Amino acid sequence: MTQPKYDIATPYTAVYLIFRKEGKIAFLLRENTSWMNGHYGLPAGKVEKDESFTAAAIREAKEEVGIDIEAEALDYIFTGQRKHPDSSWVDAVFEAKQWKGELYNAEPHIHGELAWLDTNNLPSNMVDYVRVYIEQIQAGKHYSEYGW
Repeated sequence: MTQPKYDIATPYTAVYLIFRKEGKIAFLLRENTSWMNGHYGLPAGKVEKDESFTAAAIREAKEEVGIDIEAEALDYIFTGQRKHPDSSWVDAVFEAKQWKGELYNAEPHIHGELAWLDTNNLPSNMVDYVRVYIEQIQAGKHYSEYGW
């Protein structure tokens, strides 16, 4: 039996990770990428084909900040839907309750530094929608739309 064809949107998907320590959150400074160089963002990455959001979060944690994390240690906390001129995205944000190892910049070829930042005093050079996501999470929200 053939699958019916649907005329529906197929957004890209990404996962974002929040790591908290001493009242601060871990951010990575983007460098040597094709997008938003010089801006801070959360550890994150695209969800690969046939990969669950949780599996992507575990993989990205290892790739970007060098730590091991179990699925049970991830809490889903937020979904963001964002639109850019040539694409749309659905972003799942997870907060890590615990992990093995110390976070560090595991991809120095694309990140300038790992920084623990106070979310009440974020620098001006934040990825714009990440700032919105953080603000929405702090306000107790679980969903937002950006760029529509």
